[in-house]
Amino acid sequence: MKDVMVTSMVSEQAARRSMLKRYILMAGLMILLALTSAAWIKYRNDASLDVNENLDYCVDQARKTLLQIPGGALMPRSIDHDKSSWRYVPIEDWTSGFWPGTLWYIYEATGDEQWRVEADRYTRMLAPLSQRRAMDHDLGFQMFSSFGNGYRLIQDTSYKEIILRTADTLATLYNEAAGTIRSWPGMVKEKGWPHNTIIDNMINLELLFWASKHGGDKSLYDIAVRHAETTMKNHFRPDYTSYHVVLYDTLTGEKIKGMTHQGFSDESMWARGQAWAIYGFTMVYRETKDRRFLDFVQAVIDVYLSHLPADDIPYWDFNAPRIPHETRDASAAAITASALLELARYVPKSKSDYYQEKATRMLYILSSEQYQSRNRNASFLLHSTGHRPNGTEVDASIIYADYYYIEALLRLKVLQ
Repeated sequence: MKDVMVTSMVSEQAARRSMLKRYILMAGLMILLALTSAAWIKYRNDASLDVNENLDYCVDQARKTLLQIPGGALMPRSIDHDKSSWRYVPIEDWTSGFWPGTLWYIYEATGDEQWRVEADRYTRMLAPLSQRRAMDHDLGFQMFSSFGNGYRLIQDTSYKEIILRTADTLATLYNEAAGTIRSWPGMVKEKGWPHNTIIDNMINLELLFWASKHGGDKSLYDIAVRHAETTMKNHFRPDYTSYHVVLYDTLTGEKIKGMTHQGFSDESMWARGQAWAIYGFTMVYRETKDRRFLDFVQAVIDVYLSHLPADDIPYWDFNAPRIPHETRDASAAAITASALLELARYVPKSKSDYYQEKATRMLYILSSEQYQSRNRNASFLLHSTGHRPNGTEVDASIIYADYYYIEALLRLKVLQ
């Protein structure tokens, strides 16, 4: 009998300890939830994003850059974290279209004729690119960010002709067997890569879609759709994270392998690559209204959002080994915020509100003293990462971060 009583007491004590542990766990979760909710309420109530104020900031910073640019056909590209002056590049550089594109966005924001004149001047510097053979896939970045935005705003027919000619040039890189546009022809010789396609290439499909709907050959539309379909099939792991590069057999079109070039490893989620995918597939849905692309991009964005740190600005690679001591990538945050604000227009209200809130939160953080360049240099943003494995443009100010930042601000202004 005594043994039974002892056993009963031990069992009761164990049960109580178990209940206590559950209580402590639940209390801890409730406290965490309360703190998280309080932080979110503080963000919503005390830290609303003043879009106009931040657009004015961009105008002031761009004015500084205009005063600094040397003569000739040079474009600002980046500012190293320990410097205060832009590094300039010729029009052949893949980033050359972002400065004219930024100027068009400033003209859109202000309506000031001065900015139209400057945007037109720098845009026309890129015109020779439309008359050369395609060296890589970056024609879309170069020419649609510049001439595309310009035509949207001022309807200059000479711009239209240049865009159409450039689309035809980009299409020469299409490989029918693989079903994608070759990204880097130079890598065939340099690294022994055969037909190669990078996730960044999704952005350049917008040039083809636009051309097909504005007087260009209808085959451009088919190429863009096929490229998107093939990328959707071959560029993503089962968890919807993206490879940076996929290699294909040039003759058969069969996928050889997925790999990275700028990420941490072949199997890691490179932040800007995932952002390009989010932006690109959102645009493809806009152009096609094909539900497959809308469903797919939501899976791609959801895995990105679920891995973000507390401030919603990603580390340069989600699998980088020294997190939280790795550099961030403000450019990936700006690209994603802009894409989310467009994606919010295409999904049901509950998810639309969520995407818009996340984008606004990203822009709020990017607009803080921690991320805006302000008096440190003439760019808009600090803390972008270009090519970490090469050690170039690490924790730097980079022109495409500025471009997508101001684009996102303008998109948010429309929604507000």
